[in-house]
Amino acid sequence: MKKNIILFVVLLVSVFTFASGPKPQTVKIKTSAICEMCKERIEKKLAFTKGVTDVNLDVESKDKVVTVMFNPKKISIDKIKKAIAEVGYDADEVTADAVGYDKLPGCCKKGGKME
Repeated sequence: MKKNIILFVVLLVSVFTFASGPKPQTVKIKTSAICEMCKERIEKKLAFTKGVTDVNLDVESKDKVVTVMFNPKKISIDKIKKAIAEVGYDADEVTADAVGYDKLPGCCKKGGKME
């Protein structure tokens, strides 16, 4: 009987420890996005990035900030910025990847017209 109680307590503690997991973190990253197509491109890339749980790019704001909620045990802020850069956009101090930038339509490039 005493062994059963101890086993139960150990299992209960391990379940609560596992269930709580790491708390998601949120980061805001300034991008070089311009229009709704930019928003779709960045949000799609981040939605399929391991560790990212939510993403929203506000293209209506002056700074074009993307808000990303993520699991810090699965991805870092630097990797999130790199993912944005790979699509062709600046992400804070990380400059857009040249290959990704070349693939962007003209309206999504720096100086392009907003649609």
